Amino acid sequence: MNNTSRTKEAWIFLSPALAMIGIFFVIPVLAAFALSFTDFDIYSLGDLKNIRFVGFQNYVRIVETPLFWTALKNTFYFVLVGGPLSVAVSLGTALMLNSKLAKYKSLYRTVYFLPVVSSLIAVAIIWRYLYHPAHGLLNYFLSYFGISPVDWLGDPNLAMPAIIIMAVWKNFGYNMLIFIAGLQNIPEDLYEAAHLDGASWRQQFIEITLPMLKPTTVFIVMITIIGYFQLFAEPYVMTQGGPLNSTTSIVLLMYEQGFRWWSMGYAAAIAFVLFIIILFFTLLQMLLQRRVK
Repeated sequence: MNNTSRTKEAWIFLSPALAMIGIFFVIPVLAAFALSFTDFDIYSLGDLKNIRFVGFQNYVRIVETPLFWTALKNTFYFVLVGGPLSVAVSLGTALMLNSKLAKYKSLYRTVYFLPVVSSLIAVAIIWRYLYHPAHGLLNYFLSYFGISPVDWLGDPNLAMPAIIIMAVWKNFGYNMLIFIAGLQNIPEDLYEAAHLDGASWRQQFIEITLPMLKPTTVFIVMITIIGYFQLFAEPYVMTQGGPLNSTTSIVLLMYEQGFRWWSMGYAAAIAFVLFIIILFFTLLQMLLQRRVK
């Protein structure tokens, strides 16, 4: 069989998947991009003749809207604080579970991974009650130390940290499993040789574990950052973007503009601004992975 025949067969097998990708991904993305240059709203749903081409007005409106910059700041705050914290918790848990002294490893891995497969909406609702200022379990625990009730989700300075804590708890299990896989790929001979040379646990961690985990760490850091840029369900369920817009994210702002105020063209423009931001970090991930290799 020549190469031409193999190529034709490959395209035949790939064509159903490519068709689904084209119908359900490529075409909607292109349609949304075209929508971002129009004033598509609720009136346009009734009659497409009401759609007007507005050029870059939606993008100019984004730049001139203070709420967008607030949402962008909140999103970066969530990413730059929650992302590293999530990676650190994942790595610490993976190191403990990969230790030879750890017992019931399978049980702990299952328990720690359960939040990942749990419904995000259900988890957010439960944590909202945990943070309740009068009846929440967290304030009940703090009362034993003489600390007065804290309005975790009602204080603009505490609402985003509270959401970050919940998000870290919800997501660290997935990264933990990837870190464990990376740790298990490190040859034991390196640790044995370091132990014979008198290296401490800290020295082994710095000189062996971290360098050998570089590819895994770069991958985890970047997928965590990209995922955290899409913050939506947590503030939508727990705070509705408040108080004082302190938890409004870019995706939440996009949702409100598109499905609350029916400014679909403006919402599409916000979506593509977020796409550019995520694309930048994706390209950065590829660059870092090449340098690590």
